[in-house]
Formats: sequence, C-alpha cells, structure tokens
Amino acid sequence: MPTARLRTAHPMLWAGLAAAALGAVLCVIGWYGVSGERFAERQVPYLASCTLPGAALIISGAVLIAQAHGAAAAARMDRLYGLLVREDAPQPSAAPVGASSAELLFVPGGTLYHRADCPLVAGKPEAVPADAGALAAEGLGPCPVCEPTEPGEPGGSAEPDRPTASDRPTDPGRPSGEAGPES
Repeated sequence: MPTARLRTAHPMLWAGLAAAALGAVLCVIGWYGVSGERFAERQVPYLASCTLPGAALIISGAVLIAQAHGAAAAARMDRLYGLLVREDAPQPSAAPVGASSAELLFVPGGTLYHRADCPLVAGKPEAVPADAGALAAEGLGPCPVCEPTEPGEPGGSAEPDRPTASDRPTDPGRPSGEAGPES
C-alpha cells in the first residue's frame, strides 16, 4: 500500500520533468531567436522573454525532481521500517534477561548457545534445543548476553568456585592444630 509520501512523490516528479522540459524548449527558442539577430539590442528581448524564464524553469524542475526522489526514498524507508517493526508481531516477553531458564537453544551454523529466554534467540523458529552432545559437537560457546550454564553443571552457577578456609595453605612452620598469633 503506497504511503502518503509516495503519493506526493509522483506528481512532484512529473511536474519537475514538465517544468524542465518546458524550460529546455524556451532556452532553445531563445537561442534560435538570438542567433538570428545581428545586433545585441535586438537579441535582448529573446534573452528576457525566453532564455531567462527557460533557465528558471530548468532550475525549478531540477528542485522538484530532487524533492520527488527524496519523498520516494522516505516512503521506501517508511515501508522498510514498517516491515521491521510490525504492530501485529508478537512482542518479546517482559522477563528480565537474568531470569533462569533451564532449556538451552542454539541456532544451527551459529557459534553460541543461549537460554530459551535470551533476546538473541527469542522468536527464532530455527533455534533448536541444545544438549551436552550438541554443544561439544558444534563447538559452541556460552552467550555473553544471557550467560547460560552448561548442561549438567552443578548448582547452575556460572561463577568459578572460590577457595574456602580448608582449601587455603597452612604455614609450614606451624602444626596444623595450633592457632596463629592473636592480634
């Protein structure tokens, strides 16, 4: 369906072409009249009545043509924007990216795997479920946006384990049962 900008572009284009053509005809008539006169004072009426208005019409026609091309380009951009952002398209869920989702997805040919609620794969019909075998076979890495955990990872935590007090090395000069100096 043509937009209002596109409907106004065609009349401007035709008006610009008509003005430029009429201006060219007037310039040719003026040149023919000037070329037939020997004296400058007899050439001035042809310049004033044909050549100058013809040049003005050519310039006006060029401006109208440029405006028509601009309106047509704006109509194409409106049409592309309408295709990109459709009002009838389903809107993505309002769940935050940090929400947990156990299902993992990946797009065949891609390099990352995602949680099902990741905005990078939400609504993509080509996204397929991922398991540990598919992740290893495809060589997929985790998505930096949704930060999914690998299947089978305990606790579902993406943070590395932090050392506890029992993991810290002890002072080799002190027996393990002795307490350190109190401060």
